[in-house]
Amino acid sequence: MRILVCNDDGVEAPGIAFLGEVARTLSDDVWVVAPDGKRTAGSSSLTIARPLTMTRLSERRYSCSGTPADCVVTAMTWLFNGDKRPDLVLSGVNDGRNVAEDLAYSGTLGIAREATFWGIPAIGFSRVKNPRITDQDVPWMADLIRGLWQNRDVWATEGHFLSINLPEDLPAPIRQPKIGRDKIGNSAEVISSDGDTVVLVVPRGRPHSTTPGDENEAIDGGHVTINRLSWFGEAPLKPDALLAISPPSKVQEAV
Repeated sequence: MRILVCNDDGVEAPGIAFLGEVARTLSDDVWVVAPDGKRTAGSSSLTIARPLTMTRLSERRYSCSGTPADCVVTAMTWLFNGDKRPDLVLSGVNDGRNVAEDLAYSGTLGIAREATFWGIPAIGFSRVKNPRITDQDVPWMADLIRGLWQNRDVWATEGHFLSINLPEDLPAPIRQPKIGRDKIGNSAEVISSDGDTVVLVVPRGRPHSTTPGDENEAIDGGHVTINRLSWFGEAPLKPDALLAISPPSKVQEAV
C-alpha cells in the first residue's frame, strides 16, 4: 500500500513526524509532502500559474512552497506522474482540534478534500494542543487506520473523506458527534491607523463554544471523534422554490 502523508503545520511539525511513524508501521511505501512553513487555515487554496518550489529533504520526503492542498496536487501531477498513485492520503496530525467551521477553513481537511478530487481515500487527523503522548499512541493509531482501511468500503465512497479529532489521551473511545459551531476569526485587533489605511490582525484561537452532543463536548470528554464529510454538499431547491424566485419572463418548466 502506498501512503501519502501531508499537513498544514509544516514539514518539520511534530504532528506529521508522528503520523509518518504511524504510516510506516502499516507500509514500507510511505511518502511525505508538506508545506515548507505553517499554513494554518489554508483550506483548499491552490497555487495556479505561479511557481512552486519542491525540495527533496530525504528519501520520499519533500517540502512544498505552496499551500496544503498544493502538496497533494504536486504529488499527483509531478511526484507520481506516470507512476502508481497513493492508495491512501493521511493528513495531519494538526496541532489543535478541527471542529465546527474549521471543517471549511482547515488546511488539514483541505488536503483530504483535495485527495478525494483524485479519487483517493483520505483521512484528516487533528489533536488537542499539548496532548499526553505515550508509547501506546503509535500502535493504537496504526490499529485505527488499519481498521479504517480494511473497511473503507463503508466510508470512502466518491467525494467523501474522514475528519478525526484526537483527545488528550490515547487509547480512547470513539464517538460520531454532531457538527457544532465554534467560530474562529471572530475578532480583529487594530495594529495601526493612518488616515484611510488601517492595519488589522485577526488573532488565533476560538471561544470554545459547545452544545450537547457536538465535537467539542465529545473531545473534552476524552473521546476520539469521527465525522464523514463530503465536498459536494448539494441541497437542491424544490421546483416550487425555483418558480418563486424566477422573473415572470424567465420561468421555465422544472425538470
